[in-house]
Amino acid sequence: MTPFQGVEAGSIPATRSYMYTNAPQNYTCPICLAVEGIESTDTMIYQSDIFYKDDLVMAVINSKFVGNNPGHVIVVPLQHYENVYDLPEKEANQIMKVAKAVSIALKEVRKCDGVMFQQNNEPASGQHAFHYHLHIFPRFNEDHFVENQSQVRVSNPEERVPYSAVLRTYLSTIQI
Repeated sequence: MTPFQGVEAGSIPATRSYMYTNAPQNYTCPICLAVEGIESTDTMIYQSDIFYKDDLVMAVINSKFVGNNPGHVIVVPLQHYENVYDLPEKEANQIMKVAKAVSIALKEVRKCDGVMFQQNNEPASGQHAFHYHLHIFPRFNEDHFVENQSQVRVSNPEERVPYSAVLRTYLSTIQI
């Protein structure tokens, strides 16, 4: 038996809803709160963390600093989609367009040696905020990211300001 038994190529329409919700009952989405401009202990996202926003997506400095790679970015759709299964193509395309611009900005302003994308869907993959979000980590030679990725701390908003400010300034000079 194959994992795709009974599924023929092209038999699943692209518009079908695959929403597998894992959010607890009465879940308050911290990303939706941030999109609405609400700052609270639930969001951990302050308006000063947001350095890019258009009609579909926004990019913010993540409140959690990871190992030797503080100030990584998340790009999120403004509308609530829990995971990639229901993310519309229009939003997905804009997320990648912004992610590319952010990656180039990170290379320029942070002088990183590379970037790494991480996107988790469902608890088995490590998803903890049940709103689609794409992480973009600046990577540096010898940053020991893999060894240090469990070293996570919640930063204070003041620590994040320099990271968001430099990206906001850079992105304001280009067309996305």
